[in-house]
Amino acid sequence: MIMELKFEREENLKERLKFVHRYAKWVKDTPNEVWSRQQAELIDSFMLNARNFNISRKKYLEMKSVTGDRDA
Repeated sequence: MIMELKFEREENLKERLKFVHRYAKWVKDTPNEVWSRQQAELIDSFMLNARNFNISRKKYLEMKSVTGDRDA
């Protein structure tokens, strides 16, 4: 089991690094107007989603403290 977990971690790391390299190449090869517009759309969608998430800051922090999240 421990060997399996180690293998999965190594494979996940390889996959993430491959993605980072592929994305970095895409950013270098793509005009700034294109990739910056896409980044802006992504960030805007995150902000819209956050505004539509009907929960108060206080309630969110209470939920995090109950689940024991370290970065609350």
